[in-house]
Amino acid sequence: MLLAVLQPGGDAATALYIVAFSLFIIGIKRGTHPTTAKQGNLIAAAGMAVAVAATLLLDGMGNWGLIALGLGVGTAVGVIASIRVQMTEMPQMVALYNGVGGGAVALIAWSEIRNEIAEIDAGHISSVPLDILIPILFAAVVGSVSFWGSNIAFAKLQDLIPTKPLAVPGQQVINGVLLIGILAACVSIAVGNDDPSQLTFIGILVAAGLLGNLVVLPIGGADMPVVISLLNAFTGLSAAAAGFALDNVALIVAGTLVGSSGTILTMEMATAMNRSVANVLFAGFGGAPSGGAAGSGEERPHVSIGAQDAAIKLAYADTVVIVPGYGLAVAQAQHAIKEVADELEKRGVTVNYAIHPVAGRMPGHMNVLLAEADVPYENLKEMEEINPEMGRTDVAVVVGANDVTNPAAKNDPDSPIAGMPIIEVNEAQQVIVIKRSLSPGFAGIDNDLFYEPNTSMLFADAKQAAADIAAEIGNL
Repeated sequence: MLLAVLQPGGDAATALYIVAFSLFIIGIKRGTHPTTAKQGNLIAAAGMAVAVAATLLLDGMGNWGLIALGLGVGTAVGVIASIRVQMTEMPQMVALYNGVGGGAVALIAWSEIRNEIAEIDAGHISSVPLDILIPILFAAVVGSVSFWGSNIAFAKLQDLIPTKPLAVPGQQVINGVLLIGILAACVSIAVGNDDPSQLTFIGILVAAGLLGNLVVLPIGGADMPVVISLLNAFTGLSAAAAGFALDNVALIVAGTLVGSSGTILTMEMATAMNRSVANVLFAGFGGAPSGGAAGSGEERPHVSIGAQDAAIKLAYADTVVIVPGYGLAVAQAQHAIKEVADELEKRGVTVNYAIHPVAGRMPGHMNVLLAEADVPYENLKEMEEINPEMGRTDVAVVVGANDVTNPAAKNDPDSPIAGMPIIEVNEAQQVIVIKRSLSPGFAGIDNDLFYEPNTSMLFADAKQAAADIAAEIGNL
């Protein structure tokens, strides 16, 4: 195919699009390992630059001033935002960027329907071909849902609105009515494709946006990684549909890559939580009352220690497993934790890191934070790999992880997280939990780990606690 388009009279833009999506595929492949992820990002960015150049070569391109302005503003905003964003804010940036993609697709769909209506009014065509109209409608609905849903996810992660589930009375009924109305309006436009109503199309965009808001608002913060992944898949699928409408091969391939990978990741993460995607979307998980056991508000007996005691436990261990969670990200404690590991390794202690699939607020959140602190990739152990080793671990250190270490998932069939696979730190000989308080995590339930006989609580900011522990180990 590439040789054909490079022949005299061939389509240079199509050839460049093939180069672009080939670079996308290579970039994704390189991004699957931390040691090559940076290179993968650069390769994928080069692919996007080629795709933009190819688009500018298409016949009929105009409004060069607006195009230059858009490229300039977009580049400036992207560069400045990416430089300034903190690692702890990366999940909300991912959600925001994903939403922008969905919004762009929805605007493209609106632009295309206007162009088709103009062609009908000018007498150039008698009706909009269904192979163009159906992808336009799909892109408009899914892109709008993704844009507004991602905005809600961003607002929750940024604490602009409460992270707990926010539901309105009759939530499911309203969602059902909106969905039926959107489908009916789409059918109406498809049936009347010789005179499509732009007003109806705008109504579809508005209703889809409202649906996107109402679907994500009742979802608690604990499920944000799955939601972000799902909305990412939506954006990819809408982009692929827009590619069919525009007959743009790069958009079709890139959108399909994002849609398929996002769908696979969503299913994998839901499986890691022992829940279905439908349960994530409709169960309102994360809204349980906080407090003591079962939300009673009663404080259960626990053991509290200081940095010196923790240092002694760790320094005289043979094997240590560190379990990072969102609390580590909030405290920006990844570098301090690495210092603790370095001090332990000087004493001959084997240190590994246990990574739960949904720890943090986005897929791979903990991997990104630990990579920033130069933690060797081979020391990062997935849940399935580390759990069999927990019984032979001298000390497990939990840093800000809550729900993903809660034994109630295995021991209490009535728990909201019953059946969810966890990092089985309670099997270790000793457990040290670094946390500010006994407050529950995003699931809104008490963590039984805090009250196990082999658990010691170190109540402090994770960054400061890790720094103190590292200093104490160095002084032993």
